Amino acid sequence: MNISFESPRQAEIVTLITLLDEYQVPLYPAESHHGIDMEALCQPNVLFAVARDRAGKALACGALVLNSEYGELKRMFTLPEQRGLGLARGVLTLLEEEGRRRGCSRFMLETGYLQPEAIAFYERCGYRKRGPFGDYSNDPNSIFMQK
Repeated sequence: MNISFESPRQAEIVTLITLLDEYQVPLYPAESHHGIDMEALCQPNVLFAVARDRAGKALACGALVLNSEYGELKRMFTLPEQRGLGLARGVLTLLEEEGRRRGCSRFMLETGYLQPEAIAFYERCGYRKRGPFGDYSNDPNSIFMQK
């Protein structure tokens, strides 16, 4: 497995993000969707990590949006058949390490309450539930977490 920072503007990455959207969109009403688009993912303050297998196939991805107060995790996704292999943890670790190197000491995220596997993963990685942050407001469909 190789995990590195890459541009999200690649067909394989677009496919991963599309699969993430196809999974999440039916779960929640439109006002509860907080994914960011490709233009936002390509901004200079965004770190985008990709996990690839030995053959170079993209298996997982994630982003960290850095701002002056915290870094926000976005677009974390692992192909379903690749889950449980440590890919998400590897992507998360790389994002957090680089975020810290750039001066970020607080990491936040928003996920949906209908994603218990994601919530459990983040809790295992040291994230704890908290209230809304940034531009988010209370949403019964959202779980907010911080590390």
